[in-house]
Amino acid sequence: MLSNKKKVYLFIKRFFDFLLSLVAIIILSPLFLIIAILIKIDSEGPVFFKHKRIGKNGKIIGIYKFRSMVINAEELIKKFTPEQKAEYEKNFKLDNDPRITKIGKFLRKSSLDELPQLINILIGNMSIVGPRPIVKKELEKYGKNKDKFLSVTPGLTGFWQASGRSDVSYDERIKMELYYVDNCSLWLDFKIILKTFVAVIKKEGAK
Repeated sequence: MLSNKKKVYLFIKRFFDFLLSLVAIIILSPLFLIIAILIKIDSEGPVFFKHKRIGKNGKIIGIYKFRSMVINAEELIKKFTPEQKAEYEKNFKLDNDPRITKIGKFLRKSSLDELPQLINILIGNMSIVGPRPIVKKELEKYGKNKDKFLSVTPGLTGFWQASGRSDVSYDERIKMELYYVDNCSLWLDFKIILKTFVAVIKKEGAK
């Protein structure tokens, strides 16, 4: 049962999620067009990539991204070296991923590949701030805390996202995500947004 304070927080959070994502999509539409053209010039395949992740209460959602990998990315996993496979299974990403395109490297480094998730925020299956949405296999790492982790709406940015991202171990990431779930508030959301801007400008942890 949600307290009145929690209900007010969620209402205000959803109001600003909708308003800010709508305004951002309108303002950034020229940038969306430029990125789309660069992706099409750089490699074959669609501009957007829709990836299945686990959302609030375990619901499967499709999150949108600008495509940053080659179109046969899943097949290339089979060609990973033993070292690459071990790194991928541990962190669900590689420092030097051979599947990433030239423009994809720039999009990831600048976090611009995440911009289409403004659409997810607009429709309500993501928020501006919250734990990053994960794939099913990652959920196993949360163990007994998986239900707690899934009790909030995933976000475009979050405590982990604004605190180093790839420079942080997965175990540390879990602690950060659960900290947010236990302490989420408008003030914490505001601090995370400011911290995210600083991290993006400094390119901290982006790979």
